[in-house]
Amino acid sequence: MPTAPDALSVSEVNHRARQTLERDFGELWVEGELSGVSRPSSGHLYFTLKDDRAQLRCALFRIRARFVAAPLRDGDRVRVRGRLSIFEPRGDYQLIAEAVQAAGVGELLAAFERLKAALAAEGVFANARPLPCPPRHLLVLTSPTGAAIRDVLAVLAARWPLAQITLIPVPVQGREAAPALIAALGLLNRQTALDPSRDAILITRGGGSLEDLWAFNDEHLARAIFHSRLPVMSAVGHEVDVTLADFAADARAPTPSAAAEQLVPDRRELARRLTALEMRLSRAAETRLEREAQRLDHLRARLRHPGEVLVRRREALVLLRGRLERTLAARLETERRHRRQLAGRLAAHAPARRLAEAGESLARARTRLHAAMPRQLTAHHQQLAALARELQAVSPLAVLGRGYAILEDDTGQVVRRAADAAPGQALSARLGEGRLDLRVIRADACDTKPQVGTPSSQ
Repeated sequence: MPTAPDALSVSEVNHRARQTLERDFGELWVEGELSGVSRPSSGHLYFTLKDDRAQLRCALFRIRARFVAAPLRDGDRVRVRGRLSIFEPRGDYQLIAEAVQAAGVGELLAAFERLKAALAAEGVFANARPLPCPPRHLLVLTSPTGAAIRDVLAVLAARWPLAQITLIPVPVQGREAAPALIAALGLLNRQTALDPSRDAILITRGGGSLEDLWAFNDEHLARAIFHSRLPVMSAVGHEVDVTLADFAADARAPTPSAAAEQLVPDRRELARRLTALEMRLSRAAETRLEREAQRLDHLRARLRHPGEVLVRRREALVLLRGRLERTLAARLETERRHRRQLAGRLAAHAPARRLAEAGESLARARTRLHAAMPRQLTAHHQQLAALARELQAVSPLAVLGRGYAILEDDTGQVVRRAADAAPGQALSARLGEGRLDLRVIRADACDTKPQVGTPSSQ
């Protein structure tokens, strides 16, 4: 029976494999897309370099990591110089990086920027509805087995135990994640009328690489969040992770725990505020009671017995009565003196005496009037006769009495020249006695008198 060959230990296999890799490959350059970049407290950098068919774990130790100019981000395309090796304790195949150079933006990140720009142009990122704090009934869309739901429940239990929460289990990674989230959103919005207390939705998951979170960059999911009737908060990944779901939601939290803190108040903080308000109310009440007690003491000091008030009022009344009596007596004596003065003045100007004097004056005036009236009448008659003679001397009626006439047209204007009359014109002749109506037969400016026709009938 042949003897079995000597078996190698696991350590020996890993050791020989590491030597083979390092000897055969040596230093090389590898280009790919960054994913799962992490920097622990040791200062080393760990990441995965990938393309569309494979991935390669990489480690960049602290002494080399400090020479990297720009921070490494998921989705960046880079060129890494290093050597292949195996981490013997775990048997991990990896690339020990010596230098990292940027090689362009990764395809996923470029696709993310394109979708972001297109959705922003559509207005999908315009949501800004306020979320109720605290919500009456919070609907959480996440994986039932992930760390995100545990973080959310732990924070809610510590801050607001009264919160009503319903977990809607959905996948949060892979191809089926986005359709499941869209379907859950649609169902919850359709069921809003069945339970009006449902007033907020939280979409959340823990951190991961850009590929792990890619379901939340689905454009259809972003539109479903935008059109949701219920306000939506998104808390996907860690603080540095940003997805299209975050932009489309009404509010965003950097982590699931932070989302829970934003959604509900802290009962301990509320209790402290309530205690502080209670103390303020107590101090205000004490201050008010002290102030009112002082006011009561002041009023009590001012308060007097009604008997004392009546005595003082009676004494004041006696004083006022005495003053009134003295004032009335003085006023009466003053009025009496004034009456005596008026009586003396009235006696000095008695009506009988004034009437007698006026009668004598009237008699004298009547005598003078009777003597002056005839003289005045004679003088006025003479003056009137003289004026009548003067008026008669210049009166046109006197001229008419000697046989002359005054011709007037139909407007009453005096016709002085033959040229002022036209053939056929009606005229009126004013005589010393009476008036004649005439009509012009012919008007000749050379003659001294116009020819007129026979008088018309009156």
